[in-house]
Amino acid sequence: MPREYDKLVRDGIPAVIEADGETPVTHVVDGDAYEERLFEKLDEEVRELREEPGADELADVREVLAAIQNCLGVDDDELEHVREEKAAERGRFEDGVVLERVED
Repeated sequence: MPREYDKLVRDGIPAVIEADGETPVTHVVDGDAYEERLFEKLDEEVRELREEPGADELADVREVLAAIQNCLGVDDDELEHVREEKAAERGRFEDGVVLERVED
């Protein structure tokens, strides 16, 4: 009985499925459809990280982020520059500050 997925997977997954004696049915997306699938995959991987925090799931999130970075055409130097600039202007997320409200 077929199992339906309709989700972006790592490039090597079809070979893994074939090695298990099953037949994967796939297609390739590009452009806007690829970008949309990447963001869907990011949501999926973040959910999995929340359910099971650890290096394995964090690595999956980083892999999807790397693909999104590449898709958007943002190189490492640009990304690091923007990250550091934001940190200098607004800080980081190290102190656990929670903004409850802003009063007049």
